[in-house]
Amino acid sequence: TLQRIVSTLMSKNGEIHHFIEMLNHTIANVQVNSSNAISELDEEFDGLYSVLHEMKGSMANTIQQEEARKIQALQDQVNQCSRALESSEELLELAVQSLDIKNPEELLEVENIDWIVTVASAFRLSLKPRVSDSMGHMMVDFALEKRMLQAVKFLPVPKAPEIDVAACQVADNCVTVSWRMPEEDSRIDHFVLEYRKTNFDGLPRLKGEQHWEVVDYIKATQYTLSGLKFDTKYMNLRVQACNKAVAGEYSDPVTLETKAFVFSLDSTSSHLNLKVEDTYVEWDPTGGKGQEKIKGKENKNSSTSSPKRSTNSPRASARGGRDRFAGESYTVLGDTAIESGQHYWEVRAQKDCKSYSVGVTYRNLGKFDQLGKTNSSWCIHVNNWLQTTFSAKHNNKAKTLDIPVPDRIGVYCDFDGGQLSFYNASSKALVHTFRTKFTQPLLPGFMIWCGGLTVTIGLQVPSAVKTLQKSENGLGSSTSSLNNVA
Repeated sequence: TLQRIVSTLMSKNGEIHHFIEMLNHTIANVQVNSSNAISELDEEFDGLYSVLHEMKGSMANTIQQEEARKIQALQDQVNQCSRALESSEELLELAVQSLDIKNPEELLEVENIDWIVTVASAFRLSLKPRVSDSMGHMMVDFALEKRMLQAVKFLPVPKAPEIDVAACQVADNCVTVSWRMPEEDSRIDHFVLEYRKTNFDGLPRLKGEQHWEVVDYIKATQYTLSGLKFDTKYMNLRVQACNKAVAGEYSDPVTLETKAFVFSLDSTSSHLNLKVEDTYVEWDPTGGKGQEKIKGKENKNSSTSSPKRSTNSPRASARGGRDRFAGESYTVLGDTAIESGQHYWEVRAQKDCKSYSVGVTYRNLGKFDQLGKTNSSWCIHVNNWLQTTFSAKHNNKAKTLDIPVPDRIGVYCDFDGGQLSFYNASSKALVHTFRTKFTQPLLPGFMIWCGGLTVTIGLQVPSAVKTLQKSENGLGSSTSSLNNVA
């Protein structure tokens, strides 16, 4: 008991030491952050002083220009009046001299003197200043600005936004998040959205979760995360508002369901000449299956459940029996069964791939069975050997598909609806549909010869495919000729 108490006390002492270190670190951070805040405050006030000084210079220059304009206008009037006075004095002198003339002959020489005096420029002058001496229109009143400056305070921390769960959408491997502020805040500069994947339905856990991915500088109150891979069941999201100086508290996190079909290729189900890694399979004539580890990834141990394929012969699992595989039986299955619901995945073949098949099968596909040649498997098959052929196969029957082979093939499986459809993954154009009643769990199946296949998982059923399915189910389909045998 004493040892347990001592051990507990020592552990507690360690926690206290760690807490003291954290407090000292926090104190140092407070000092640094305070110094940075004062520096930023100085910069802001220096900027304000600079703006005021610039405004003062500009307004003073405007006053000086107005002063020069008025002085020039008044000086022009002074000069005009001076010239009029000079002219008037000359006329007055001439008029006085004319009044003193007694000889009629001399008086005739200054004929029209009365008219000349009458039209003197002095009579046409306006004796009102063209401009006033008032500069009242150049006065300023900073009373309002002073009150505003006196009201300046530190920027308030923005409040936490509220995520509108009802307006959030999850579709086509995109997540659209909408939020709003609890009250109008004109100082908000931008928002930060954080998200992380999880398999936990509920509030985010503090431990054992992936780190938050960050999307910064969002100006609107809605954002769409696109091109996501839904390899977990749920996604946590949270938002924070930021002004020019500080970020606010995070919103309450929300959890959205990101349902999609996720599986890996099961190396224990593959042919010996296939190299299998997660979602990639490649044909290897040297026998890639003989490796215990593939690119550092260990094979699953015996305690891990996997969709074992049946064996037609006791020797089927022996390495010497691999020569018994036909060309189309270089097959590997997915490790996750489909037992209900609607699911979608995509497959891309290498350009130099000679032959490959994509489809689904029951668990009972034999080690030497070929996809589409049993009554428990359905597939589309591409053969690029010599000439390209494209066909749909089931129960050893084939239907030629007279359309170009897509670069990417989308596989849609509606287990409950008994429907397996293949699409051009790029254009979402329908390639072929099988209709039947599935009586057992299905596994994704792939055959590859002379090339490689890449499988894209974590995809939702695209909206375009859903629309086409509704239309097809409403109109019926003529592509079920291979499905008479379930």
